[in-house]
Amino acid sequence: MEGSLGAPTRHVIPWQDESWYDAAALETELRRVYDICHGCRRCFNLCDSFPILFDAIDESPNEAVDDLSAGQLKAVVDACTLCDMCFMTKCPYVPPHSFDLDFPHLMLRARAVENRKGQTPFIDTQLAEMDRNGRLGSVAAGLANWATREGNSLTRPAIEAVAGIDRRAHLPPFLETPLVNRAAGMVPPPNPDGPAFGRRAVVYAGCHDNFNDDTPGLALIKVLAHNGVQVRIEHPDCCGMPKFENGDLPGVASAAERISAFFAPLVEAGWDVVPLTTSCALMLKFEWPLIAPDNAAVKRLSEHTFDVSEYVVALSKQTGLVPIAPMTKSIAVHFACHARAQNMGPKAMEMLRLIPEAKPALTERCSGHGGKWGIFKQNFDRAVKVGRPAARNLTKDQPDLIVSECPLAGPHLKQVIASSGGEAPARIGHPIEVLAKAYGL
Repeated sequence: MEGSLGAPTRHVIPWQDESWYDAAALETELRRVYDICHGCRRCFNLCDSFPILFDAIDESPNEAVDDLSAGQLKAVVDACTLCDMCFMTKCPYVPPHSFDLDFPHLMLRARAVENRKGQTPFIDTQLAEMDRNGRLGSVAAGLANWATREGNSLTRPAIEAVAGIDRRAHLPPFLETPLVNRAAGMVPPPNPDGPAFGRRAVVYAGCHDNFNDDTPGLALIKVLAHNGVQVRIEHPDCCGMPKFENGDLPGVASAAERISAFFAPLVEAGWDVVPLTTSCALMLKFEWPLIAPDNAAVKRLSEHTFDVSEYVVALSKQTGLVPIAPMTKSIAVHFACHARAQNMGPKAMEMLRLIPEAKPALTERCSGHGGKWGIFKQNFDRAVKVGRPAARNLTKDQPDLIVSECPLAGPHLKQVIASSGGEAPARIGHPIEVLAKAYGL
């Protein structure tokens, strides 16, 4: 029977179980799941994992999964960006259905097996060292930003040759001073007349927010403080999403333990935790509890973590907000995959609707970037292809503003728009930046 009467659920990830890493068992499960996907094909228009799989089956001698080679099985794994959209929006066979199908976590298992064997490419492991890279990039921001800028005909071809990073791909520039290093002098005191006075929120600056783009962070602390919230900014460590993409689950578990221990006393003292990046929020709220199910601090942190837009909308309902000035703007809103995967609804749309006269419109398509996946030479053209439907939908009505909750999706979508002959906006920032602008902050 297709579908299930029970609410979708996810299993704890048994990464400490030796049998989970058995190569033969993994191949059996890959073939089982691929055969179910072959019979359904509902995910044909998501990432390229599914077209690659379906084409391989259709071109095989017997048009069957049994015909696929180990290399063809792996090609499907390599094309997955772990966006979770197949699980969240398409698949009728997720648990508790008897087929028990969780495609993204199966791809994660395949990468974990590779990682344990030492088969994760060296450049992937190095790019996943986000804090180290961020600190080094900030120390030499001028040189690093010059070397990684698109169009640098001297350095980008060399980077492509050595690291496999496509010379056309946008690479985030580095801040000279990380966000948290300037936080003490930047955080406004809470507005005593704000309706949320008495609430406290610790803003978790992800790696990108801390080392590459502090604009969303600055906008959020101003909006929260203006509404009476006491704010502090912290960056104890990377949430581990890049290592998660590599299948390095021991590394993710270590990050979960350290960061949840850091936030534990703040949560106990009544602080809410608001990650600036959707990927970080997804890790804290959903992935960490599946990786460290017996860690009480991880569980408690997940219960007190809120996405940026989710938190502002919650404040509007629980305490009310300072009145917002009208803004007669049409706003194209990209619903980022890792925001959708949090299963909270389009909170950015709800937040922007709080602005009088604003006209937000939602686009529910993947940008195609996929974290670091989309920057590699073998993936960049595919990342552009996947992002084209989103770019077309965002620009079709010529909006005044385009926003995305994903800090990597914004620059990539700009490139997709430009490559398609459109006029890309100067910036595709976070929706919180629009709210700050409406407040005049």
